[in-house]
Amino acid sequence: MTMTKNTKREIIDKFSHKPNDTGSASVQVALLTERIKYISKHLTSNPKDYATGRGLTLLISKRKKLLHYLEKNNKQEYAKLIKELGLRK
Repeated sequence: MTMTKNTKREIIDKFSHKPNDTGSASVQVALLTERIKYISKHLTSNPKDYATGRGLTLLISKRKKLLHYLEKNNKQEYAKLIKELGLRK
């Protein structure tokens, strides 16, 4: 099952800096991470779904670019986000 509105709202509330903040880099990275987890789980049970595999690659590269931007502009927020999401760097 894909990300529900409630799950999305919880992620946005957790990582936003102010109310209704859905566009900041940290919120976008958190939402992308949730989608990446879901798609990775899908691909373990459907290994021949090549279109979804390509989509996963695109999502990972988008997250990587956002993380690079965040690291360059706000190192404290970057470190906090990496720790909370359990990403390795």
